[in-house]
Amino acid sequence: MHAGLAHLAGNMLYLWIFGDNVEDSMGRVKYLAFYLVGGVVASLAHILTNPGSEIPAVGASGAIAAVLGAYLVLFPRSRVATIIPLGYFLRVTMVPAAIVLGMWFVLQLFSGVLSLGGPDVGGVAFWAHIGGFAAGVVMALLFGRRRRADPYTPRW
Repeated sequence: MHAGLAHLAGNMLYLWIFGDNVEDSMGRVKYLAFYLVGGVVASLAHILTNPGSEIPAVGASGAIAAVLGAYLVLFPRSRVATIIPLGYFLRVTMVPAAIVLGMWFVLQLFSGVLSLGGPDVGGVAFWAHIGGFAAGVVMALLFGRRRRADPYTPRW
């Protein structure tokens, strides 16, 4: 169950790009525990910031946000293939993961702050993303093993 095909596709893309390296760093069993705990923490963050919400929370965005937080801690200098819009043109370029994930987090934080105290609009659980990301950062420090990643290896 998910909020829409674009949301599902985005989640799967992020999981494909970042998830395998985080899993390799932690091992399968720790990664499974990490992923599930990340999802629970994300859900709690959403509930605490939206206690009166009547919109159901669906999907795994919070747990995937935990994967993004862990990737930031474990592989900050890895380079990620990123589409840069230049007017009518698009350019694919390699950008450090710290920049890509940092910008993603700032966007979530900005949107989350704007959503506080107002009505549910758009059905995006920004605080689940923020809570999951923060949980991923903390758990990566506990579960993950930093590895030196080749900064020129593209992450698609």
